[in-house]
Amino acid sequence: MKITLSHGSGGKATSELIDQIFARHFSNPILNMMEDSAVVDGYGKIAITTDSFVVTPLFFKGGDIGRLAVCGTVNDLLMRGAVHKYITSAFIIEEGADTKTLERIAKSMAETAAEAGVTVVAGDTKVIEGNGGVYINTTGIGFANNENIVSTNLQDGDCVIVSGTMGDHHATILSARMEIENDIQSDNAPLTDIVKNLIDGGIDIHCMRDVTRGGLGTVLNELANASQKQIEIEENAIPISDEVKAFSKILGLNIMHMGNEGKLVAVVPSEQADKAVQLMKQSKYGENAMIIGKITNGEGVILNTRLGGQRKINVLIGEGLPRIC
Repeated sequence: MKITLSHGSGGKATSELIDQIFARHFSNPILNMMEDSAVVDGYGKIAITTDSFVVTPLFFKGGDIGRLAVCGTVNDLLMRGAVHKYITSAFIIEEGADTKTLERIAKSMAETAAEAGVTVVAGDTKVIEGNGGVYINTTGIGFANNENIVSTNLQDGDCVIVSGTMGDHHATILSARMEIENDIQSDNAPLTDIVKNLIDGGIDIHCMRDVTRGGLGTVLNELANASQKQIEIEENAIPISDEVKAFSKILGLNIMHMGNEGKLVAVVPSEQADKAVQLMKQSKYGENAMIIGKITNGEGVILNTRLGGQRKINVLIGEGLPRIC
């Protein structure tokens, strides 16, 4: 069945679309009440994030827009050390979209939400003129126990850790658009296990940030600017898969500005860095964690190159790859 404008009218077609696809996949006692807002249990400080997802293509190696929406929302909550609990899911669907496509997306979202440990408690559906596109807006809600995991909390001597290889998602999306055949897969994943193990392991996390659009170079610059510190990283220490390394070299891409969707940067005290890496390596999606640098007195991001030199890493200028997420 193809989506028509009547599916966004608020009438029978809208109800049938919601019942047959979204309510069926996201079914839970809170959502099933179908009220205008969801009332949920809570305590202490509430963490809230919102995001929109417009990736093209909708389906790619290692994921799809549905999985991306859940992971991106959950990971934003996790970067504040929050216990993620609930998400909302609003679909903007262009006329001509196939309900089989929506079925695949909703099923993927439900499976990813279960993996991540969140519940979809509210949503919305709108249909607009177009050519079958699908866009998703989400809001995530969690509960924060530690307000000190922030980008202004970097300290001299802290170690900078990444949870895995860089550039996987960027390379996957670009490969799909250019119809390049390779074995590269998106790192699209919820970072629940990594963050839980760090917190349960007693790591004094000073800051966390997921490495998405703009890549590692942009994220590190944001942290350095927020804390008025310098971040010094080692080129040899940055984990990159052989496939992505070759792909970026052939196309002349800067790995420092290639986006991810399942990796984080953590800044921790130097005396806890080795333990933090081990905890990450024992976690799902953290097997390639590495210490890549340290916090020093100064400004900006400095890369110590393989050849023994140094160069400054800037934020991404312009659009590296549109609609990557």
